[in-house]
Amino acid sequence: MKIEELKNKTLDQLNSILVDLKKEAFNLRFQKANGQLENTARVRLVKRSVARVLTLINNKTTNESEN
Repeated sequence: MKIEELKNKTLDQLNSILVDLKKEAFNLRFQKANGQLENTARVRLVKRSVARVLTLINNKTTNESEN
């Protein structure tokens, strides 16, 4: 997911995206443990997307508390 797409989202939308990404990361780890994971690069992409969303959530909550 691109950062430009995420910047326009609200906190509620970002939180729901975060939940979805964490579920996907769990499923990918489960597939890897069972030897069923075909696209190993997807794990890296999901981890980075989680980090992007968490960064935006942190920035938005910090900016709201300052105002």
